[in-house]
Amino acid sequence: MRALAELTRVELKLFSREPLNVVLVFALPVVWLVVLAGVFGNTPNPKYYRGAGPATYYVSAYIGLVLATTGLITLPAHLAGYRDRGVLRRFRASSMPAWSVLGSQVAVGLVVSVIAAIEVTLLSRFAFGAGLAVSWPGVVVAFVICALAFTAVGVFLGAILPTARAAQGVGILLWFVLLMLGGAGPPPEVLTGALHVAQNLTPLWHVTLALQDPWLGRGWNWPEMGIAAAMLVVCGGLGLRLLRWE
Repeated sequence: MRALAELTRVELKLFSREPLNVVLVFALPVVWLVVLAGVFGNTPNPKYYRGAGPATYYVSAYIGLVLATTGLITLPAHLAGYRDRGVLRRFRASSMPAWSVLGSQVAVGLVVSVIAAIEVTLLSRFAFGAGLAVSWPGVVVAFVICALAFTAVGVFLGAILPTARAAQGVGILLWFVLLMLGGAGPPPEVLTGALHVAQNLTPLWHVTLALQDPWLGRGWNWPEMGIAAAMLVVCGGLGLRLLRWE
């Protein structure tokens, strides 16, 4: 546990010194939130945004987007970069347990995701009058499950992509696809036909629903949390199996 704690502390410092990571996790979701909430306001329309005010709808959606940013861009690029530079090989040579190395990445992902989620929540509340969560326990449970799910996706991508540049390129491409189809872009009601089918296949859409239903007072969405848990098990298992140390 001491090795895990020390490695997590170091990884948090490294994260804070990487401008791209800070911008992607803390600034980019906020920019999208400001643009969309500023344009659409927070007046409920029964035809769109699942009947909620747009700003209230986008809070939970952009918390999910923060998790996607960590899992698709920052974590895979970090792991692939470590392998590319021989850092993972040196960890292995020093008998550093694999669970400590990956556990520190998970811990950093959770810490920065919590900070970014608080940032999004406070900004939407005080700048746009968005409603707060109706069921905080449901949001917290969904948040933890979904954060771990996207972390597992990040471990999987970091395990199979050869370099940090490749990981960043693939991650950013996937991020924009999820942004547009996963509930954080256009309102879900305007997506029809093939786009609606594609939306149901994107992990961010299921994460958004898992976070959004308790936020809006629709109860705990166990099926969507189950899908996130399945992502965690499948991607985490494949990532650990395929992870190469050099």
